Amino acid sequence: MKLKTFTAPTYTEALNKVKEELGDDVVIVSSKEIKKKTLTSQGLYEIVVAVEDDNIKLKSKPTNDEEHVREVMLKLSSAAKEISSLSNKENTQEYVYDYGSKKNITNSNNPLEPQKSEEIIALKNQISQIADTLKFLQATVWDMVNKNELELPPEFSEIYALSRASGMSEKHLDEIMKLTIKYMPLKMRKNRETIKRYFHTLLKKMVPIRVEREVRPPHKKIMMFVGPTGVGKTTTIAKLAARYAYKLSQRHKVGIITLDTYRIGAVEQLMTYAKMMRLPIETVVDPNDFGDALNSLRHNDYILIDTVGSSQHDKEKIEKLKSFLRVDTFAEININLVLSAVTKYEDLVDIYNNFSILPIDTFVFTKLDETKTYGNIFSLLLDTKKPVSYYSIGQEVPDDLMEAGADYLLKGILNKEFN
Repeated sequence: MKLKTFTAPTYTEALNKVKEELGDDVVIVSSKEIKKKTLTSQGLYEIVVAVEDDNIKLKSKPTNDEEHVREVMLKLSSAAKEISSLSNKENTQEYVYDYGSKKNITNSNNPLEPQKSEEIIALKNQISQIADTLKFLQATVWDMVNKNELELPPEFSEIYALSRASGMSEKHLDEIMKLTIKYMPLKMRKNRETIKRYFHTLLKKMVPIRVEREVRPPHKKIMMFVGPTGVGKTTTIAKLAARYAYKLSQRHKVGIITLDTYRIGAVEQLMTYAKMMRLPIETVVDPNDFGDALNSLRHNDYILIDTVGSSQHDKEKIEKLKSFLRVDTFAEININLVLSAVTKYEDLVDIYNNFSILPIDTFVFTKLDETKTYGNIFSLLLDTKKPVSYYSIGQEVPDDLMEAGADYLLKGILNKEFN
């Protein structure tokens, strides 16, 4: 392993030198400003990278991304599609047929046939009740020997099984079931859909949601995104930048700051998005320069800050992020903890506990398209009492981002068929 040093008048130029000679697969050991720019002389930035001995060679000529950039620009500049909900009108009239004569009984003049119609309707209702009872019994599939003192009536077995399979914490589920059993009216327990709707309403009241409110002058909003490696912070920031700049009721001015100068790929990715959307972007290496970067973007309505991904157990990196928050700013910095929906509940709690040395304001959940069970998210929100603001539901920028809502989560808990 060898260290190689690159210098240039600006950080971006030094970074480009690294890319031109060594490509993206190198580790930045350090980066700093050696000499500040003045009216009479250029500044000087230094980047030190670590490379394998046999890897110090020129990389292949980069590919031309202009065609891809144009395609993304078309997506970003296109107006938001209007979605109209279609409702299917159902015919509520009941038709009963005499299968012997194949005639509609309701159209018959036979005085005995209305009574036969009532008997058939009553029989259908009995069959429906039997079907619901079977559903309740079929859902009783867990090991009763290992259960605690919770005595679960058969009619709640399906809803319990669905919630448990969704990844919801068992302690939360048992408490919620006790409340449901205690307060649900007896007349509502005879129908499985009625039970689901009651349970849905109960859970919905427990999910804290941060409602999106557009910034109005003279107010500003500064949002910092933190979280573990690989959860998609950089892509999420690109989606939000496009949302605020192009997709809300009015176009807002958006600026971007990246503190993630350790990974060349992340810096270049964000710079590419910023260039496509014609948004200003600043790179910050040292906390002392953070205030200057914020001030240079203070004319923007929104300032989005990308940070280096960190293991929740890397206390040093998280403490360094905290040092950026000590800078005096013209607006409060909201800390958004970005988490992956495919992370199990116990790990989500561990990540939150370790990142909570920062003043976490809200959650952003990514990769909801990679799972359909969201009980782990529900339990984390219930545990922390912190709201969720956005869901990332795919890789497309800016389309695969949505405002958070309780109903979306509950569909993944109570199964996809329930609306």
